[in-house]
Amino acid sequence: MRYAHRERLISRDLSGVIERPQFYRLSSIPRSISWEQVGLVLGGVERRTPCGKRDWAMLLLLVTYGLRAREVAALTLDDIDWKRERLAVPERKAGHSTAFPLSASVGEALVDYLRHGRPPTEERRVFFRAVAPVEPIGAALVSDRARCYLLKAGIDVPRAGSHTLRHTCVQRLVDADFAFKTIGDFVGHRSPRSTEIYAKVAVEPLRRVVLGGDGEQVLS
Repeated sequence: MRYAHRERLISRDLSGVIERPQFYRLSSIPRSISWEQVGLVLGGVERRTPCGKRDWAMLLLLVTYGLRAREVAALTLDDIDWKRERLAVPERKAGHSTAFPLSASVGEALVDYLRHGRPPTEERRVFFRAVAPVEPIGAALVSDRARCYLLKAGIDVPRAGSHTLRHTCVQRLVDADFAFKTIGDFVGHRSPRSTEIYAKVAVEPLRRVVLGGDGEQVLS
């Protein structure tokens, strides 16, 4: 209606009398996938090629630590502490840095890529394009590669991408009964409200609300 009025197709702006749909906070459900599906996604990576070695490492970072695409793209060689087996993620969305224990599988994937997949360069960024021009990747490429492997595995999920694997990491922590404050700190949520949505898919805690301590249903 605003457009029609602006284009003088109608004489009055009628946008104010149109009822808008209601949107409710926490109305959606996180788009995570099962751990079995994660196996299918990872199984689609050709790990013998430089591109595959890079993608394998990126996917493991996404699903192991719940990193955002931009956090994966921004990683530098200085963020990996091989001696103390730690991975630093600086300047997160919440405004602080996080240091994770460097898991064996992620460490092996990074070593394989750095030795046999990463192009020779003086740049300190970890991940680079696999084709010319040789330059550091951006967040869009990280998300695009995640989307590519999700589709390749035949996994139908709304807006497939890097956030699908991030949500899956969070879902694993929820299923393991971690406190929501702990989960929010782990994945770098700026506000506890960002983590609240996962309460809707905390199956076991919700089950305990309905069932008594002895497993019998609580009757209202």
